[in-house]
This record gives sequence, structure tokens and C-alpha cells, in this order.
Amino acid sequence: MEALPELYAIFQGEVATVTEYGAFIKIPGCRKQGLVHKTHMSSCRIDKPSEIVDVGDKVWVKLIGKEMKDDKLKLSLSMKVVNQGTGKDLDPNNVALDQDERKKRTFRDYTSQKITLEAVLNTVCKKCGCKGHFAKECFMQPGGTKYSLIPEEEEEEVTAAERERSKKSSSADDPSRKRKK
Repeated sequence: MEALPELYAIFQGEVATVTEYGAFIKIPGCRKQGLVHKTHMSSCRIDKPSEIVDVGDKVWVKLIGKEMKDDKLKLSLSMKVVNQGTGKDLDPNNVALDQDERKKRTFRDYTSQKITLEAVLNTVCKKCGCKGHFAKECFMQPGGTKYSLIPEEEEEEVTAAERERSKKSSSADDPSRKRKK
């Protein structure tokens, strides 16, 4: 097996081929090549990698990833974290690489989940008498339609039970409704 550079090692390689998605770099000391994706060529957006590098150019790269895919070792390289003049590491703690990885993670779709609002404004408007808002937020026009919050099922059952109790207590207290023997 050929001696591959360590992960996050910096070395100077030669551009073997340029494609629409990046450039393949020959790794010195072995027959392997690594890919510098166009997003890792510069900190600026690049549409055509051929505008940045040509076949045979010497470039400084950093080995940022090793991956086994279909029994082949795929090497990921980066030019943007290495000074192309001196070969100095511009990202010694690999912070920029971690940030790039976080950006690539897929966005989770939460639209199918229900959102329930727990807070309800427990107040009565002095202007219209409806629940759930203040008088300064009231849109009630004089003589217009009154709007109120729709009570939940539990609240409806409680209010119905209270009405029943009040009817029973009022009929028991009212002397004109007493039965005669």
C-alpha cells in the first residue's frame, strides 16, 4: 500500500485534470489523486474551476477527508484553507472546515408537525365585552359584529354545567316557583 499523507496534512501537488465540479490533484509520493471541489478552491464563489487552475499547475492543498466508497479510497482536498504563496495553514484548528460541514447538513422539514399555542390572553375587552384582547386592540365598530374566541370543548362543558347548576339553584330559591301541596 502506498504511503498516503495524514488527515489535515498540507502538501504541494500538481493539477492532473480539471472538471466542471473541481480539479484532481496528484499526491506526491504515491499514484493516488485527490479532488479539490470547486467550493474548496477559494473563499469566493467559483463557477468554472478552469478559471482558477490549469493542468500542470502546482498548488498547495490540505487533505480534509478520506472516504471508502465502492472499495475505492476517495480523498478530499482543500485549497482555500492554505496560503497558495507560502503553503501556510490558514485554518490550523479546522474551524472553517467544521463550519462548511454544518452548512451542508440537510434542513429538517417541520411543516408536518402541529404547532399548538398554549398561551391565551385571559382578559375581557372593556369596549366590546369579548374575551382575548384589550380595548386598545379592539376592532369593534359601534353597532358592528362582535367577535370572540371560540371556547374549547372543555370550557363549553364547564360553562354548560355551571348554567345547569345556576338554573337549579335559582329555581330552588325562587318562592313563586314553589310547589303547592
